[in-house]
Amino acid sequence: MDDGFHIDNEFLTKTIIIATGIGSFKPKKFPLKMNQEIEKKVHYYINDPNKYANQTVGVFGGGDSALDWAVELANRSQVKIIHRRKEFRGLESSVNKLRKLKNVEILTPYLPKKISLSDNQLTVELKKTGSSEISYQKFDQIIVAYGFRADNRFVRNWGVNLKGTHITVGPEMNTNVPGIYAIGDAINYEGRVPLIGLGFGEAQIAINAIMRKLFPEKALTIHSTSI
Repeated sequence: MDDGFHIDNEFLTKTIIIATGIGSFKPKKFPLKMNQEIEKKVHYYINDPNKYANQTVGVFGGGDSALDWAVELANRSQVKIIHRRKEFRGLESSVNKLRKLKNVEILTPYLPKKISLSDNQLTVELKKTGSSEISYQKFDQIIVAYGFRADNRFVRNWGVNLKGTHITVGPEMNTNVPGIYAIGDAINYEGRVPLIGLGFGEAQIAINAIMRKLFPEKALTIHSTSI
């Protein structure tokens, strides 16, 4: 990797606790047909806002990420933010801040329909929601902030049973594979709610179950929090 490290190693262990949350994240892609040259100008995150200085940047999305990036880029770029609804999902304070900036144009409610590249500039065809109105907007770069998709299904390769996207566990946080346990938002069971406090408790349940399995001859001393 150019800007980081890749660590690859193997570890021998008798037990594993899976605590991957709701899974790995992948950004939701821009829903238009694009060739490689166009894709080079379509981004899903920003490493260095200065790379967009003195350019016209289109920000697609309506959540906090889209609004935050639009505010940040407005310090150095001409920004157009496009959302499919009239109202934004993000903070109203961010929307109000954008409305006050002279170099920011808010385009709602529009959906992107086509994209093309000419003279090193992108042209996006936008269709107004609930109307036949078409608008053509030009950009030097595009930021897509449509959110992320979470995926835990990679654990199926380990033989672990899933119900939907969540790992199925027993009362000791044990999976169907001996030696593999799971906790936190990676799992689900009847009555569970996605709170981090539950994850702490599930970790204790799993660890004590593992200790009893690995060291059955040892007595575990468990103290009550009420003492």
